Amino acid sequence: MLLFKPSLLTLALVAAGASMSAYAADDVNTTETAEENIEVIQVTGIRRSLQESQSLKMSSSSIVEAISAEDIGKLPDVSIAESLARLPGVSAQRLDGRANVISIRGLGPDFTTATLNGREQASVNDNRGVEFDQYPSELLNRVVVYKTPDASVMAQAIGGTVDMQTISPLTHGEQTIAMSLRGEMNDLGSLNSGSSDTGYRGSISYIDQFADDTIGIALGYARMMSPNQEERWQAWGYPENDAGDSVLGGAKPFVRSSELERDGILAVFEYAPNEKFTSVVDIYYTKFTDDQRLRGIEIPAAWGTNGGVTSTTTEAGLVTQGTINGAEVVIRNDVNKRDAESLSIGWNNKFTINDNWSVEADIALSKAERTDIGMESYTGTGRGTGVGAVDDLGFNYNGNGGYNFTHDLNYADPNVIKLGDPLGWGSPLGANTQDGFINKPEIDDELKSFRLSAEYVFDDGAVRSVEFGVNRTNRDKSKLDKGYYLTLAGYDGSDDYLETVPEQYLLSPTSLDFFGMGDVLSYDSLAFYNDGGYTETDVADVDLSRATNSWAVSEEVSTFYVKTNLESELFGFPLTGNVGIQAVHTDQSSDGTVATVENGVVTLTPRTAGDSYLEWLPSMNLGFEVADGQMLRFAAARTLTRARMDKMNANVNFSYNQNPNDGVNWSGGAGNPELRPWLARQYDISYENYFSDQGYFSVAVFYKDLENYVYDQQTNFDFSTILPQNPGDNPIGNVSQPQNGNGGYVQGIEASLSIDFGLFADSLSGFGTILSGSYNDSEVKETSDSDPTTLPGLSEKTFNATVYYENSGFEARISSRYRSDFLGEVTKISLQRENVNIKAETVVDAQIGYDFTESGIDALYGLSVQFQINNLTNEPFTSYTGDDQRLVRDYQNYGRNFMLGANYKF
Repeated sequence: MLLFKPSLLTLALVAAGASMSAYAADDVNTTETAEENIEVIQVTGIRRSLQESQSLKMSSSSIVEAISAEDIGKLPDVSIAESLARLPGVSAQRLDGRANVISIRGLGPDFTTATLNGREQASVNDNRGVEFDQYPSELLNRVVVYKTPDASVMAQAIGGTVDMQTISPLTHGEQTIAMSLRGEMNDLGSLNSGSSDTGYRGSISYIDQFADDTIGIALGYARMMSPNQEERWQAWGYPENDAGDSVLGGAKPFVRSSELERDGILAVFEYAPNEKFTSVVDIYYTKFTDDQRLRGIEIPAAWGTNGGVTSTTTEAGLVTQGTINGAEVVIRNDVNKRDAESLSIGWNNKFTINDNWSVEADIALSKAERTDIGMESYTGTGRGTGVGAVDDLGFNYNGNGGYNFTHDLNYADPNVIKLGDPLGWGSPLGANTQDGFINKPEIDDELKSFRLSAEYVFDDGAVRSVEFGVNRTNRDKSKLDKGYYLTLAGYDGSDDYLETVPEQYLLSPTSLDFFGMGDVLSYDSLAFYNDGGYTETDVADVDLSRATNSWAVSEEVSTFYVKTNLESELFGFPLTGNVGIQAVHTDQSSDGTVATVENGVVTLTPRTAGDSYLEWLPSMNLGFEVADGQMLRFAAARTLTRARMDKMNANVNFSYNQNPNDGVNWSGGAGNPELRPWLARQYDISYENYFSDQGYFSVAVFYKDLENYVYDQQTNFDFSTILPQNPGDNPIGNVSQPQNGNGGYVQGIEASLSIDFGLFADSLSGFGTILSGSYNDSEVKETSDSDPTTLPGLSEKTFNATVYYENSGFEARISSRYRSDFLGEVTKISLQRENVNIKAETVVDAQIGYDFTESGIDALYGLSVQFQINNLTNEPFTSYTGDDQRLVRDYQNYGRNFMLGANYKF
């Protein structure tokens, strides 16, 4: 018996949308009465989504948040990450205008785990964090965020676990075919030649049951071709001039045009010949391509080798107006292309032996592959600095962190702007011969898992059941990072060699009017490269850091667990919950390289290293029904999040000093294959008041005591373990590598409110709102004397608001999400990652629609139309340097995306 009972309506909604989630502890106990009445309940659209999400939150033994599809193939937002970012305590970071990765309770992507039907997923990035835009929202039934773990959750994390769930065709219980098609347009237009500002999204789903409802299938396909445009201001930095004022060091403004192409396939096969046995196979595949064209101009200022910067106006320590004298610039025609594939296959079997015993076996495979191309092609007025035409560029601060420029040269003239190395950025084949650059990193991630568990249900008593089992996970992830200097194939060795862009590659000039530089030369640089226009020089042959960018990491994790599920009374209050413990044994290793430079050439030596350890993770979740519809929850757990895989590599780069002044012969940098996980003891209290099927209020307080944190530290390294030593050498050297250091805490409070205004007056029927907010605080120190470290992904404040109307087929909503400043991870030079300060933002989306099912027109039954605007207020993405938000590192203007489409179900 479920002591804390949701209403009949919410029970039926959960039953109608149940999935094959491996979180057995959170299965909703739908009663026979609910099952008998499912067919009479008709709830669709926004209200269906809100009611099912509320019932999932109410019925879970853990503290959770949930998102449910409004109908088959119809989650509330166009992406999973957008929907997740509207939940209490959850925030998203945008990439190229779309929500990409999330933070939970102030802890960034490094501290969260994503699962599909309860199984951990491989990822296409350099670390573990899943990029949610890889998963088509049209193929998911619901998403649950677990903020507190229990012992049966294998993929737990300090921040939280996001479980994406597909539909169960047998539980769905009827044949359904659903289709959707939407056109899409960006209001910035086509910023680059050859790009498009229009696209589309489409999906089709088929669900059916056969053989007297003992066999069920669910098939789905989703395709997206989405345009994306961006005007981007990027600064090199802001050094101080002789007067002590900050001045622009240089800039790289450009425009980007992207085409995001994604195909997703879902297949679920379910077999239940009787009430005792169920077998489910689910397959989920996505292919994602992001093709970007970037054209702009690189402008050295205070850090350039020009005639210097003349400052004419200074405001509060920042030079806001002046002239770059004798400026030499680089016109860039760059290409970024990403091809990524993800595959997830799972087979779950449940067998009920008798009234007391049941067993479950689950086997799964998750794979992810990614190949990037990041190409740069340079043009200018000469080869090397001090050669060719120059320009006096006036600049004026625009108030948004960028600058407007004035110029004299025609930067779109192919007779003036030619292929070469205008600023002498590299010398692979002699001085000033880096005419371009190309990065070609590859990621391969494979995760295999097997789980076997059993549950014994007691006939009576405070302990409802005991569950125990074992889970084995093997993960292998590797990165192959290749980069090449590009030199024109026709380069003849002369100091002044330039090449006019061949006519067949020329495109219409690209406008940079958004910051005053007019048109610039545009050409198809990737086609020029593919046709043999450049020769390549491997950077790893001459660059020590590049030689140690490739790595492979393997993990074998065995988890043994036991969990006791409780159902009783305490002090007269109904009590449900669980108490359990995990024993987690990890064996980790890495294959890497020891690299040094000898006589100007990089030499490599293979290295393998690793470690093993055991951690005990107890957990407790208790829920008291303190009044009808009111729940008070307490949770405590010790949790872990595994270290970043890109920091667990066995690579070492070093230099040797035969006659050191300090007695240390060896120094360098290294990864750490012995790096231990982040560990935390966390405590949660939550109060939830469910005053209707579509209304609740909740408030939660949490405290996470971080036992350790990972820092880059100077440590002693025994070089005798990897290299032979000369007589008299000191084998102990100094290297910079990630290490487990001191911890700290993360604490916060979050609240949410969902109200159907129809509760107050019939005239307000259909109107409602969902509000949530959170406050987070942290203090983490490397040592007791250190300054506090800023945690990546932590916004001190977040706030979400949605106002909606749904009645008689009409539907409208407007949603806003706010997050305060935070430290976020972005891409830097050579496609590497770095943390930067990101400015607070408020993103607003809106949509209206009509469901003709409510119209009474039989011919239009099942048809609905919808119009959406994403980024309604055109909110930019801004990162900055230091504490002065005027010192903008990156200002990205994405424009608005408009979508118009229809859904049809029969």
